[in-house]
Amino acid sequence: MKKYEGLNEAMVKQFAPQPGRRALLPAMSDKAKVALMCRMLFKEGWDEHIAGHITLRLSNGNILTNPWELAWDELTASDIVTLDSEGKILDSDWNVTPALGLHIQLHQQRPDAHVVIHNHAHWSGIWANMQRVPPIYDQTAAHVSGDLPLYNEYEGRFDDVNATTAAINALGDAKWALLANHGALVVAKDLRQAHLRAITLEWRCKRAYEVELAGGGTPMPLEESDKVSITDDNGFPFLWEAMARRELRADPTILD
Repeated sequence: MKKYEGLNEAMVKQFAPQPGRRALLPAMSDKAKVALMCRMLFKEGWDEHIAGHITLRLSNGNILTNPWELAWDELTASDIVTLDSEGKILDSDWNVTPALGLHIQLHQQRPDAHVVIHNHAHWSGIWANMQRVPPIYDQTAAHVSGDLPLYNEYEGRFDDVNATTAAINALGDAKWALLANHGALVVAKDLRQAHLRAITLEWRCKRAYEVELAGGGTPMPLEESDKVSITDDNGFPFLWEAMARRELRADPTILD
């Protein structure tokens, strides 16, 4: 990624003016970034076996996604599949899940949704199963604010256009949603923002569960959480890169 990709460049230069000793990440392809994203989110609890899909819409309208057959923690750049805007595979011997229709429709209907993530993550899955929206209890959970819709009309599958349309309508223009008795859905303008939203949602759900298990607490006031959430629009400097480096140290072949 370029140094200021997805960031408020003026803000970063103001608070982090030093150039640094080296590049934070090597140059990499879009496919490598998607593979890294899968590995990074797997570590954050988005890890329900081979379930889940990430799509990245490119500037030419094509879409990158993970293959159906492989788990998120084993993906490399060469495994990532290119689709056309209708979901047709262009360059791979791997398959894609039939549930990808939800992503295709979202990319078509939401110009801002360059990234769509769906999986059955651990902590957000608990709140989805309880059909409750978790409060925001701490600063880390407030890195992303805004409505968190709960879609409770899920009927067990997303390979049907009526089911996907209903879910998209429930999402509206929100950043994310909980899918009752199913999982979570996140949309974003780029991979950096999508990563922050996905890990913030999981942290928020985990911390709310822990606080309520301990007897309860006082959620942050909305005006306070909104102040913290400036990272969502401006980017969280250096976070995406740091988590990507962690994966590359463990397995440099991700870029292959």
